[in-house]
Amino acid sequence: MITGYTRPLYLLPFDHRASYISGLFGWKGPLNVEQMVTVANSKHVIYEGFQRAIADHVPKDRVGILVDEEFGAAILRDAVSKGYITVVSVEKSGQEEFEFAYGEDFAQHIEAFHSTFAKVLVRYNPEGEVALNQRQVGRLKRLSDYLHRTETLFMFELLVPASALQLEQVEGDKNAYDLQLRPHLMLQAIQALQDAGVEPDVLEDRRA
Repeated sequence: MITGYTRPLYLLPFDHRASYISGLFGWKGPLNVEQMVTVANSKHVIYEGFQRAIADHVPKDRVGILVDEEFGAAILRDAVSKGYITVVSVEKSGQEEFEFAYGEDFAQHIEAFHSTFAKVLVRYNPEGEVALNQRQVGRLKRLSDYLHRTETLFMFELLVPASALQLEQVEGDKNAYDLQLRPHLMLQAIQALQDAGVEPDVLEDRRA
């Protein structure tokens, strides 16, 4: 079951990595040390804006930051020390198949930051490739079990990208897919994950 997080929560998400680097800087990995420092510094600017908002009386208990370890480790540590709500991303960036950013060491990396939430983004189409879905569900179940065992809140971001066949059904119209097909597929995906024992505390829905 989805256990739920009942308090209002507004997140500033800047955990983007591959798309952030290519879109903002026009770079492709692997980055050199100077480039990595530049990216990390740019995320500090975003974090400073978040802190300014709190200083301007945005309720501290209703806002949080979502940032990655790769470029935001110092931000996460500082935010935790100041009592902010923090969310650390767990997935490897820019992948069609969900994999842990740090492989089998995922638990150690989550524990290192003491974040309020651990967040994972997954592309899952219930009518998609069966083997792919099974692999992803297996990893999600491991993550879900670990987070509940350690009492870390679990944030799940679900994307349901259209298959070629599904796009054919709406004559290639992605807006029509979002309106006509995606809502039902979302429900199917959520049910399949629940049936497999994946239990997030917060379910986030974004379009693919």
